[in-house]
Amino acid sequence: MDNEQKLINDLKNAKTQSKAFDELVKLYKVRLYWHIRKIVIIHDDTDDVLQNTFIKVFKNISGFKEESKLFSWMYRIATNEAITFLNKKAKKNNLDIDDYQKELRCSLQDDELFDGDAIQILLQKAIAELPQKQQLVFNMKYYDEMKYEEMSEILETSVGALKASYHHAVKKIEAFIKNN
Repeated sequence: MDNEQKLINDLKNAKTQSKAFDELVKLYKVRLYWHIRKIVIIHDDTDDVLQNTFIKVFKNISGFKEESKLFSWMYRIATNEAITFLNKKAKKNNLDIDDYQKELRCSLQDDELFDGDAIQILLQKAIAELPQKQQLVFNMKYYDEMKYEEMSEILETSVGALKASYHHAVKKIEAFIKNN
C-alpha cells in the first residue's frame, strides 16, 4: 500500500481520521493556498476559500471514489470553491465575473502581500484579460507546472481542449504585453 492509499484509508476510518486530516492539511495547504490565491487574488479571501475547501474535503472524504488521485480531487474542490466565491463576490458588487477579476488583478499593486515587480504586475493584468477558463488553464500549466492529463482530471475537460486553451491564452498574453 502506498502512502496516498494509507492516508485515504486513515481519512475514511473514524479512529484515525483526525490525525490523518492534520497530515493532509500539512501536505497540501501551501499548494492549495497558492492555487486558490491565483484565482481569488486577495489573501484574506484565499484563506476563507482554503478553509472551505478543507471543510468540504473533510465532510466528503467518505464519498471519495478514488477514481483520481487525492490531490486532483482536492484541487477540483478548491477550484470550484474559488470560482463559486468569485461569482458571489462579483454578484454582490453588481459586476460581471470577468470585470470583477480584472478589478482584482489591477488592485495587486496596492496589496502589501504582493511583492511582484512591474513585469509580474503586467503579467497578472494580461491574465486578467483572459476568459476564466483560460486563466485557470494558464495558471495550472504555467505556475503549477501541471501536466495536461492532471488538468484534464481536475477540470473534467479533454487534453486537446486544454492544449488549445493554453495556446490561446499564451497568444493573448503575448499580445497584451507587447501592446502595454
